[in-house]
Amino acid sequence: MATIEKIILSNLINNEEYSRKVLPFLKSEYFQSRKDRIVFRMVMDYIIKYNSSPTKESLIISLSERDDMTQDEHDECESVIEEVSDIDTEHDSNWLTDKTEAFCKDKAIYNAILDSIHILDGKDKNKSKNAIPTILSDALSVSFDAHVGHDYIEDVDERYDFYHKVEERIPFDLDYFNKITNGGTPNKSLNIIMAGTGVGKSMFMCHHAAACLSQNQNVLYITCEMAEERIAERIDANLMDIPLDDLKELPKDLYDKKFERVMKNVKGKLIVKEYPTASASVVHFKHLLEELKMKKKFMPDIIFIDYLNICSSSRMKMGAAVNSYSYVKSIAEEIRGLAVEYNVPIWSATQTNRSGYSNSDVGLENTSESFGLPATADFMVALITTDDLNELGQVLVKQLKNRYSDTLMNRKFVIGCDRPKMRFYNVEDTAQAGLVNTGQVPTTTDDTFGVGFDGKNFDDDFKSKFDRKFTEWKI
Repeated sequence: MATIEKIILSNLINNEEYSRKVLPFLKSEYFQSRKDRIVFRMVMDYIIKYNSSPTKESLIISLSERDDMTQDEHDECESVIEEVSDIDTEHDSNWLTDKTEAFCKDKAIYNAILDSIHILDGKDKNKSKNAIPTILSDALSVSFDAHVGHDYIEDVDERYDFYHKVEERIPFDLDYFNKITNGGTPNKSLNIIMAGTGVGKSMFMCHHAAACLSQNQNVLYITCEMAEERIAERIDANLMDIPLDDLKELPKDLYDKKFERVMKNVKGKLIVKEYPTASASVVHFKHLLEELKMKKKFMPDIIFIDYLNICSSSRMKMGAAVNSYSYVKSIAEEIRGLAVEYNVPIWSATQTNRSGYSNSDVGLENTSESFGLPATADFMVALITTDDLNELGQVLVKQLKNRYSDTLMNRKFVIGCDRPKMRFYNVEDTAQAGLVNTGQVPTTTDDTFGVGFDGKNFDDDFKSKFDRKFTEWKI
């Protein structure tokens, strides 16, 4: 009776359609016997090299040319080739694919358990116990991806449904941020706040984390800059409506009452995890996510990383051979990959460069260290402050990059800033005068009129100037 291993080998040789479908997911370690593993590797090498399935004769010839096995092993492998070549391959395609997928899953889990035992017994000197969750998780995630791309002609109905599908987003409690993102940030996205030192990058992320928590979202806040307790302190000030300095003077019983009041309206969870500066990469973040999933049954709906430039890359080491552009771009790509893999939006921050620190109109060119960061991000805004804005308790927000909407719509706007309570808030629409329409359509700065002209949306004062000039020109 043919085993599933023999049926798989037989169809790899005799069923080209099947081999192309399953070969990317098969591994030699899934086959139990050495002779089956050798034959599988020969079949795989042949298909990769010649882009077609091997014949029985070609495998036997390749086998005879090998000098890395004994005569007994050679005879055993030849008998396997003879056996699998004669097995009936008339199986239902869906059934065979499903059985092969189940075989791969079972073998992956079995091998992962064996590897974990070897690690626990100290037989694997290259891996620590911390690697076990990742090994098991990778094994459990083995599956065949049957999707081969979007067919423009055949998938027209799916495309139409996609256009009208309401995408899941995590909204803001700040109106203009919802306007420029069409209702919030979607999953699988990397979103960046850029500002100079002390302007409010961490404050914004703490505020948004508190807002997400109030919406009953599970929040993971990773900090590479401040202590875990400092981040939690800022979120306390925000949610409890208490100035940061007053928290230290608050009696324990009053603190408990305020915290209980907050918890009555909050159903989500917040986890704050600190890593040393420049030492944590996506590998550490994945390990943390798996540990939280196993130990606390916690899966975040949104992740904050404070902040991207002081993380490390898992793919390259900073040094003489790696410049800051490539290094920071690598970090950004890895973090965005993390967002895609775990299906969450990720928020992080970056500094402005020296010229951007005192600039009242920050642009993408003011990104510090690497222009590869804005090239990778889905959404990027700058927080800008001036002495006048500080007196008003406001911060100017400027869109720099936006894959969710048109960056020319509401390109600039202001939000209120309550620094003692670590909170941002909506301001009256009158505060946006002359800002939110900036850049929405091409404008002329011709001083003939004394003000910019957008071609259709101008106020009465502007209209009177316009009419007078046209009268003067006798138009």
